[in-house]
Amino acid sequence: MIMTKNGPRPVRRPLSVSRLLVMALSICLVATACKKDAPPPRSTPVVAVAKANRGPLPYVVSAPGQVEPARTVAVQAQVSGMLTRVAFNEGDEVNQGQILFEVDSRPFKSELARVSSNMSRDSVQLVQARGILARYAQLAKDGAATRESIDQFTANVSALEATVSADRAAMDAAKLSVEQSVIRAPMSGRTGLLSIRAGNLVRASSEPALVTINEVRPVLVRFAIPERDFAEMRKRSGTNRALDVMIRAGTASDSSAPIGAKLAFVDNAIDRSTGTVVLKARAGNADGALWPGQFVRIELELSVDSNAITVPTQAVVTSQTGTFVFVVENESKAKRHQVKVGRTSGPIIVIDSGLVGGETIITDGQNRLNDGAKVEIRTLTGRGGRAGDANNSRPVSGDSGARGGVGAGSGNGANGGRGRGRGGI
Repeated sequence: MIMTKNGPRPVRRPLSVSRLLVMALSICLVATACKKDAPPPRSTPVVAVAKANRGPLPYVVSAPGQVEPARTVAVQAQVSGMLTRVAFNEGDEVNQGQILFEVDSRPFKSELARVSSNMSRDSVQLVQARGILARYAQLAKDGAATRESIDQFTANVSALEATVSADRAAMDAAKLSVEQSVIRAPMSGRTGLLSIRAGNLVRASSEPALVTINEVRPVLVRFAIPERDFAEMRKRSGTNRALDVMIRAGTASDSSAPIGAKLAFVDNAIDRSTGTVVLKARAGNADGALWPGQFVRIELELSVDSNAITVPTQAVVTSQTGTFVFVVENESKAKRHQVKVGRTSGPIIVIDSGLVGGETIITDGQNRLNDGAKVEIRTLTGRGGRAGDANNSRPVSGDSGARGGVGAGSGNGANGGRGRGRGGI
């Protein structure tokens, strides 16, 4: 302390550097806490759009199907014996009447010769008996022959006639056996695997069959449709029309042209275990594109709705209050429209009510929108990005700008995020 005439006065020591730093830091913290940053401006949502189309739309029922041969024949031997010849190769195309197998025919030819000789003998005896009967009948008229002798000779003739008839039947059977020793194709088609080879003993009508022939031109395609689609089919087209059927062979990604067919069969009952009805379509299959056992995809066209309103499926939003879509109206504002949806046809859905057609519908970005919100339509604004076409049924992803040139691009980035900004040079 320092003594003065007014009394003692305390000595003021200079502040240390550390205390000065602490005081400065406290002032900065208080100033930062008191200062409020202005919120960043909210960006306008970027959306993809498509047009609500109005026009004809086929009512098509899709179902999996399986190819069946139009006819199948299991070829079996009708006589027993040694198989001496196989006249075709496995998998060959054969024609009706073509020789397939030959069975040793010598026993059957011998039997034919035996019954033929018996018939000749009995025929001669029949001629002789008829002559004797005729002579005795004349004698009976003159009273030189008894009635008993006439009856005896008449009985002999009848017995020999029956014997000749039996011989004729036996000879026909022997001829048939000789003919059946040569096995011919009962229809045209493609042969399968052989179950027996030449040199083996075959038995009449025994299993397994010698070979199976499938008719592959034409073929049938068997498929089943749900009961609700069958009810729609009866309502629109009935069950007696040869409706058009498109058959798509291959995988879902296969872009090959469909194969045309006609509906040929509708089952007479609904399968209660599956709730489906079995149908069959007939295809000419001239080029052999369809093969028995092959799985295919079926598109059955019931009718054509001439004035259907359709939008992309992803444009429809379902909420607790119903289904709706966002329509872009004046000044790029999103207006919520309640709609009633109908059937789905691939990537599009039918709108039964709520739209008139031609509206610009938002197909991507609806989860960020409120009714009346201002939106920015995804369009091409530079070389750095791509945009969805307003007439396209699905949004087109834009580049994030990483590979673009100079220019602003907006849209879905290549890595799944929404990129917006200038691309690099």
